[in-house]
Amino acid sequence: MKQGAQGSAGAGVPGGEVPRGEVPGGEVPGGQVRVPQQAGAADAGRVRPGADAEVVRGEHTHSEPVLPVAPRGRPVVQRSSVRGQIVDALRAALVAGDLRPGEVYSAPVLGERFGVSATPVREAMQQLALEGAVEVVPNRGFRVVERGARELAELAEVRALIEVPVMLRLARTVPAERWAELRPLAEATVRAASSGCRATYAESDRGFHRAVLSLSGNEQLVQIAEDLHRRAQWPLVGSGPGMRGRADLVADAHEHTALLDALIARDLDVVRALVGEHFAGAG
Repeated sequence: MKQGAQGSAGAGVPGGEVPRGEVPGGEVPGGQVRVPQQAGAADAGRVRPGADAEVVRGEHTHSEPVLPVAPRGRPVVQRSSVRGQIVDALRAALVAGDLRPGEVYSAPVLGERFGVSATPVREAMQQLALEGAVEVVPNRGFRVVERGARELAELAEVRALIEVPVMLRLARTVPAERWAELRPLAEATVRAASSGCRATYAESDRGFHRAVLSLSGNEQLVQIAEDLHRRAQWPLVGSGPGMRGRADLVADAHEHTALLDALIARDLDVVRALVGEHFAGAG
C-alpha cells in the first residue's frame, strides 16, 4: 500500500486495519495477493460466470462460458509480480484449452477465478492482445482468437526458415560436449510430456528450443523464435484440452533427444529432417 493511502484505507477502523473479509483488489495482509496455480492443476469445482464477480466498465458477464474455480492453497506472491503471474496463468490456460477460441472472457470474471481484482487481469489480457492471442471486444472483454490449420502451417514454415539454418550452422561449429549439456533439458521435456499436461509440456518445449538457439549468441533471434513458438502452441478452432493426447506429446518430446543425437554426430541431413518434422507436428 502506498504511503499516502494508509490514512484513508483505515478510516473509521481502530488501528487503521481493514476489516476481515473486506480486503480490496484481492490483496491480503502484507501487501500480497493470491494467484492461482498454473493450468493443469485439478480444479476444486466450477463457478458460473458472473457469480460474485466484480462488474467494471460495462463489461457483461452473463453470456460467458463456465470457468473452473481456482484450487485452494493458491501460492502467495508479491504484489509487484501479480501481473506477470496472471499473464503466465492465462498463457497456460490458453494452451491447455481452458480459454476456448472464439469465446469472450471479461476481466471481472477471470479476476474472480484467479482471486484478484479485475485490474491486473485486464492488464494481462492487454499483453496477450499485443501477442495476438486475444482481441478486445468493447464493453464485453476479450475474445480468444480463432486459428485454423493454415495459420499453424504458416507458423511451422516460418519457424523452419529461421531455425533450420541456425541449427545446421551450430551443428558444424558447436562441440559435442556443449550439446551434451542440453541433455537434461531434452529429458525434462519427455517427463513433462508424460504428465499429459499440455501447458507443462509447452513451457518445457520452449525451454529446450530456447537453449539450443541461445548457442547462436543472437538474442534477437531467440526472442523472435520464441514468440513464433508460443503462437504455434495456441489451440486451433474446435480443439479441446484432450485434442493432443499424452502419446502425441511424448512422441514430440522424444524428437528433442533424437535431435541432440544428430547434432552431436553432426549429421546435417537428419538435423534438417527432424526439425522440419518437429515443427510440422507441433500443433
